[in-house]
Amino acid sequence: MAELAEAAADHYALNYSRHPVPVLFREVHATRALLTEVLAPGGASADLQRQVGRLSALLGNLAFHLEDFSGARTHLATAAAYADRCGDAALAAWTYGALSMVTRSTGNLPAALTYAERGAAAPRGLVRAQLHAWALLPTLALQGLDREATSALEEGLTELEADPVGEAPDRFGFDAAELALHQAEAHLALGRTAQARSRAESSAATCTTGTPGWAAATFVLAQAEASAQPSDAAQRGMDVLDRIPPSRLRSTARTRLKRLDSLLADCPADSVSDLRERLNTLPPPVDAHGAASA
Repeated sequence: MAELAEAAADHYALNYSRHPVPVLFREVHATRALLTEVLAPGGASADLQRQVGRLSALLGNLAFHLEDFSGARTHLATAAAYADRCGDAALAAWTYGALSMVTRSTGNLPAALTYAERGAAAPRGLVRAQLHAWALLPTLALQGLDREATSALEEGLTELEADPVGEAPDRFGFDAAELALHQAEAHLALGRTAQARSRAESSAATCTTGTPGWAAATFVLAQAEASAQPSDAAQRGMDVLDRIPPSRLRSTARTRLKRLDSLLADCPADSVSDLRERLNTLPPPVDAHGAASA
């Protein structure tokens, strides 16, 4: 049973970005439900508990991408409990990073920093590098703590360089494109537009066009261009909407798109008007049950 559970968790983690979020949420939720039925109190192996924890972590991430923040916190708290129970320090660290991301998105920066600091005490190497870049760096940058944010980035880079592999695939993994994206958004938060543009360009260039990672980097690049090149910024936003169907736009993509629209609010360019019209006609997001959430 543990081997089958691991195969399922590996599949969902590796193919996370290939499926619409609502569809994947339902599949992962059903799989976890099947496994929890066989979790007898005190009788399940540590490895089976670990896989249930991984599936719970994936559900938390998926709920976040469906803009269900309370659901995300619930699933991630469950994942953290399973990680602690079976002694999986890497999964626990990742879960705290995800909790930091969720609370940061709701504006609760003190709680986000607490989760980020807890996650940053991760196993050395790639896991710790990810937590510094994904959780600590953006939280500190949003608080305007330039020196502390720079220190978090330097620590993450040091850990990344020390890791013998340097990157890992799937939802729990970390790579150069993700690092560059977090750097770009941190630079934006700290008012470093030129650096933000450079890192966003690097992230987008490393991603496959049309993927969620590419969309995220492109929207951040557009935000960095908004003040000096509003027409180009708006066209980048249009390019994402042309390539990615509304059903595959994550809540994070919609948030970045709204931020871009806000930055372009005072620009009279035709391309900006075209982007705003597309936004006004964009179908509402779909929840885990396939229904429009607004």
